[in-house]
Amino acid sequence: MANKFGALLLVILCLTCIPPVPARDKVENWVEVRSPHFIVATTSNEKQARHIAGQFERMRSVFHALFPKLQIDPSSPIVVIAVKDEKDFRALEPEQYLAKGSLQLGGLFLRAPEKNYVLMRLEAGGDHPYSVVYHEYTHLLLSKADWMPLWMNEGMASFYETTEIEDKEAELGKPSVEYVRLLRESRLMPLSTLFSVDFNSPYYHDQNKGSVFYAETWALVHYLHVKDYRDKTARFQQYADLLAQKTDPQTAAVTAFGDLKKLEHDLQDYVQQAAFVYFKKKLTTEVDESSFKAAPLPAAQADAVRADFLAYNRRTHDARALLDHVLHDDPKNVSAHETMGYLEFQDGHIAEAKKWYGEAVQLDSQSYLSHYYFAVMSMQGPLDASSEGQVENSLRQAIKLNPSFDPSFDRLAVFLASRRRNLDEAHMMELTAVALDPANVGYRVNVANILMIMGRGHDAAQVLRAAMKLAKSPQENEMLTQALIHAEEFASEKAEADERQKHWSDEAKAREVAGSADNSSEAPERPRLAHREFVPSGPHHFVTGVIKEVRCNDSNMDLVVKTNAKGVNLHSDNYYRLQFSALGFEPAGELHPCTDLDGRPAKVEYVEAADKSQTPQLLSVELHK
Repeated sequence: MANKFGALLLVILCLTCIPPVPARDKVENWVEVRSPHFIVATTSNEKQARHIAGQFERMRSVFHALFPKLQIDPSSPIVVIAVKDEKDFRALEPEQYLAKGSLQLGGLFLRAPEKNYVLMRLEAGGDHPYSVVYHEYTHLLLSKADWMPLWMNEGMASFYETTEIEDKEAELGKPSVEYVRLLRESRLMPLSTLFSVDFNSPYYHDQNKGSVFYAETWALVHYLHVKDYRDKTARFQQYADLLAQKTDPQTAAVTAFGDLKKLEHDLQDYVQQAAFVYFKKKLTTEVDESSFKAAPLPAAQADAVRADFLAYNRRTHDARALLDHVLHDDPKNVSAHETMGYLEFQDGHIAEAKKWYGEAVQLDSQSYLSHYYFAVMSMQGPLDASSEGQVENSLRQAIKLNPSFDPSFDRLAVFLASRRRNLDEAHMMELTAVALDPANVGYRVNVANILMIMGRGHDAAQVLRAAMKLAKSPQENEMLTQALIHAEEFASEKAEADERQKHWSDEAKAREVAGSADNSSEAPERPRLAHREFVPSGPHHFVTGVIKEVRCNDSNMDLVVKTNAKGVNLHSDNYYRLQFSALGFEPAGELHPCTDLDGRPAKVEYVEAADKSQTPQLLSVELHK
């Protein structure tokens, strides 16, 4: 990264006082301006709205020039809500900042899988009123760098949060008064500790330790950038390249920076200096604000935008009140329908959520979010053939409308895999979701699940081992650990099953060669595929009929044996542990239970569970002609 500062001007900056807050000027009407990557909705005038959109486009240009290898834009334009005064700002900001004595925000970046919002107060004062916006935008740009350790990610975001962008230049790396004061009053963490901090560390979650962690990451990034500029070196970039090559962070640090004890001493001296430097960068990307599309924003639509922000900001009561007003004035407002669906989903009201999203699809067939959420809501319950077709069509339409929206790829992959259809396509869909959001470990678990359905247990375990390095919380770590244990057990049982299948096939061929097959009325009994850990405790039963409705989920299997009188529902916790045999015929090729059993006549053995409310356990399947 350091080589990016070669064309920058180094400037000395002494820490100064906060300038006064400018006067307020209340404006009632809303206007919307659309630029290539942002949508600005503001209570100011069109000229101000174009300027705001231009500033954000310049911000994007500066940051993308600084991170050329991490080019990323959200799947939909970032929505900027720019309000004129504190009253309007407080009507939207998070509830935790409304209490007396809370931190006064000048801006807020709200990130969600489906959309990204910026809330900004036009009259905000202070040295860096939009530091939160720039900090989170840096994180957004770095979100694909799954190789980047936590200290570096946070340090880069803290370094760039003080960015100031003018018409023809940007000022980068201005020091934070708060960070400098904290570091001068505290003892620095050893760099060996700093480099090893992850999402599970108390240095990331504990308030006191976390404050030092954030401040020191800023100081180290600032020091390394300045030192690279002065020494005409690229050690910070070298460190980043080593990490991208999967080098251990500690080893990469020693290779790039040398003696870490000396680096600690130099960093301690650095934070005690009286004056700091920052960088100036000429802006090379022209932003033509006159090309932006501007239009008055109707009151109902302005309220719908604010209600959606409140919904994602967890101010549910305020969001519902505003939505009721919008839908009274504009019953066909698509955005309001989507937000109502989101709120019902958050409250666990799946049927209501599906209704709202279904209506949104009817109102606007070009809304990818409506298609996506309608499909997600539909997948929460049982589906008939018609409903399955609607789900698949909606997900494919969402992908077509917005091929950058990774959740659509993920849900379509899960949907296809759960139906045991188009597994190669499902695998590629899930890999696309991972490519669009590499840090999402849930997607990687789904890749592993699909691989297990495809019978590739060892590949699934390999995917999960790699994903373990990306866990951001104890919950994610536990999820991946359990998934890996399951994948390793699956791989072992599959290998045993394959060996038994091979032995059975070889034995059958040997009998055929010996002529014994002609003298036997019954094919050799297929041996059990694996040791059954389930210990039957209830009464055993046998039922003869036709196997129907075979459904598999990982190694679980559910099916129904249809007889003349009724259907018997049966379950197996692991179909690789079932005993299969054939009566009166030789099966052609290897048996794939999830796809080859449906419609087959068979005699099935099962055992009742002690709890009568539980589905009886399937023990063995004897296939008939």
